[in-house]
Amino acid sequence: MAKEVLANNGSRVRDRIPVLTKMAYGLGTGIDMWGFWLYPSVAFAVFNIYLGVDPVLVGLALTLIRIYDAIADPITGWISDNFRSKHGRRRPFILIAGILAGLGLPGLFLVSPSWVDINFLGLSLVFWYMLGSSLIYIPIMAFYTVPYNSLGAELTPDYEERTSIMTYRSSMQKVFEIGNFYALRFTNLSWFLLPGAVGKNTLMGIQVYTSILGLLMAIFAIIIFFRVKERYYEKVVVKIKERISLKSSFYETLKCKPFRTIMGFGGAFTLGTSMVGSLGYYTTVYYVCSGNTINGDNWNFWMGLAFMIGGFIGAPILNRIAKRTEKKAAVMIAAVIGIIGYGGSWFLYTPLIPWLQTVASGLMGLSASGLWMLHGSIGADVIDYDELNMGIRREGSFTACGSYILKLGNSLGTLVAGYILKMSGFNSSIQVQAPETITWIRSMLASIPVLGLIAVIFFISKLNLTKARCEDIRTELEVRRGKV
Repeated sequence: MAKEVLANNGSRVRDRIPVLTKMAYGLGTGIDMWGFWLYPSVAFAVFNIYLGVDPVLVGLALTLIRIYDAIADPITGWISDNFRSKHGRRRPFILIAGILAGLGLPGLFLVSPSWVDINFLGLSLVFWYMLGSSLIYIPIMAFYTVPYNSLGAELTPDYEERTSIMTYRSSMQKVFEIGNFYALRFTNLSWFLLPGAVGKNTLMGIQVYTSILGLLMAIFAIIIFFRVKERYYEKVVVKIKERISLKSSFYETLKCKPFRTIMGFGGAFTLGTSMVGSLGYYTTVYYVCSGNTINGDNWNFWMGLAFMIGGFIGAPILNRIAKRTEKKAAVMIAAVIGIIGYGGSWFLYTPLIPWLQTVASGLMGLSASGLWMLHGSIGADVIDYDELNMGIRREGSFTACGSYILKLGNSLGTLVAGYILKMSGFNSSIQVQAPETITWIRSMLASIPVLGLIAVIFFISKLNLTKARCEDIRTELEVRRGKV
């Protein structure tokens, strides 16, 4: 565990966390990435393109799932903040829910192609299975994700070391995100190719793939439980006998002005990019690759690799920029990079030079990695600000409330994506789409995220938690309740 030391002149020296601890904590992004984000990243390819379910129904299912997910988060955060055990208030949930989430991941895809034509209440049985399986799975993931993200704000009180921790987390997240991009390429393996036909059994491939990832998720949960400790628990949390009310967990949290600012920043980015997240895949398959799903899935993997590389280098670069300037300035720079990447997709997604789309993907990854790294680091500063004003630490409440807003934006964006596909005239039963369909999809991909990133710049410009202010807050807290 890191300890604070003083320099000869009495000034505070960086409170550094061991690299292995940062890496162990970063493993948790694999559970979050595969447990939450794999499903929506492949849902249209599995349920719409392969099974033939109406894209509006797929988008509606994903939207309802995320709304349900968002509702579960504040309750989970409230339970986590009030939980007490000899292993802390976060780690027991991380262990148990992480293992269960891994075991349950393949169950999200245990459908049969014959279910597509079976209707219940006028809707495909596959649609109802998407909702029913998620109804069980989402609370499990919520009991993992909220404590896990809360734990990140409890690893150090140091302003700059928080950014370092989030840099490790964000960089490792990009590595695990490759798992999402590789998912559809995995289904291209010879085991899943249909004999005598140009196509593949995407559903079976995903079922096998999620079984492998689920095992890794369970292993990661065990490592985090034994390697990462809750630093604030013994010295701050257990000394407070008062329990946090459910009202405080949600309503009082939203009253925190700096928190509303970063939620505006996170919500704008999530809403803007989730609206068209799946459209990038459709552009690759039906524009760059002329409807060849196998070729498109291969390119989707390389774009995922480019996204990972951009994200892997983006977090450290923007970490350094944040150190030299302020976290707010680094957020603005990351947003500008994203504007270049998304706006440039109109030119870089082209069948004439297919590899150019990887350049756009790399810029998108660099931007996203930096924005989420800085979002997490600033979030930890906001929790200190709240402790100074409220007298208690409510990491779970802030994580859950923030997650609620971000997932609500994500769910609305996913619904809009389904309608965009419907309005474009997209038809999953044909290989070559109409020119106006392609133009509509491409224009949405290149414009909507740019508007979201402009909103990010607007919101973050309102933040007043500078480095100097955060250092003053830390000093006041340590005078009040001691050092951690």
